[in-house]
Amino acid sequence: MNNSDKKFVPVMITPFNLKAKVDLDVVSTLVDFYLAAGVKGFFANCLSSEMFSISEDERLELTRHIVKYVNGRVPVVATGSFGLTLEDKAEFTKQIYDTGIDAVILITGHFARVGETDEVLLRNFDKMFELTGPIPLGLYECPAPYKRILSADIFRQLLEADRLVYHKDTSILPENVKAKLEVAKGNDKLEFYDAHTPNAQFSLQAGARGMSSISGNFYPEILVWMCNNANDPSKKKEVEWLQRELTRVDPLIHIAYPMSAKYFLAKRGLPVRMISRAHIMQLTPEQKGVLDEIYDSFLGWCERLEIEPVDCKKLVG
Repeated sequence: MNNSDKKFVPVMITPFNLKAKVDLDVVSTLVDFYLAAGVKGFFANCLSSEMFSISEDERLELTRHIVKYVNGRVPVVATGSFGLTLEDKAEFTKQIYDTGIDAVILITGHFARVGETDEVLLRNFDKMFELTGPIPLGLYECPAPYKRILSADIFRQLLEADRLVYHKDTSILPENVKAKLEVAKGNDKLEFYDAHTPNAQFSLQAGARGMSSISGNFYPEILVWMCNNANDPSKKKEVEWLQRELTRVDPLIHIAYPMSAKYFLAKRGLPVRMISRAHIMQLTPEQKGVLDEIYDSFLGWCERLEIEPVDCKKLVG
């Protein structure tokens, strides 16, 4: 896998209008922003999209709009495992796949309750594979409804079904990521993405296809640079320095997320309102001050690495 194969895929936020309805015009502007930053795919209808706080119809409308606006320029994936029963989950998977996405992502925590065994999880996934026919599928160790981390052995057994083309990993611990990457080695169909920004250098060098982290909703240009340069020996010093910087600020951008991302994007000049269905509290002056400092750090990263930040004002005319 050469450097050009590495991808940054943002987990898209959902902008809302003053009535807390999905603002599709701003969604289009966000797509332009991400693409201008150099991303090579989109993860729509995900936790960052506030997918648990929007209706089934809104999930489909939002995903359909993104697919139409992207218009084949890069792949789009979206979460589909919603519903009370496996049959319900399979039906919604079919509906969201019909929006034109490239793969439907299944949340691992949707296939076994807390405390249920991996045997239950495997049995439910087998049934889901059967119910969804040839639809390309992926896995997402989503923190909600609870985080179900797959062991390397369970991951191997799921891959053996030959249905999976995508995996978004939230293992966090490098040894767990490495074990799963070893399992996936030689699987040309699967794209493995780490969701944990502090792992970026490690995962990219260990064989991950790319990164898919919330930090891309603050400074996607930086994550694109990391994906493009993590394996370049001539950039070793800069990569290590940038990783330290990303790791330093990562806990801070998670506070009050996704409101923190909406504040940051608005500060960058995008028409994103400070409205969220998932986080109803407004940011405190202290929280805004921390994000202002991170914004200054971002500009410094760009200057040192000779990255041209996206001119958001041009995107909004």
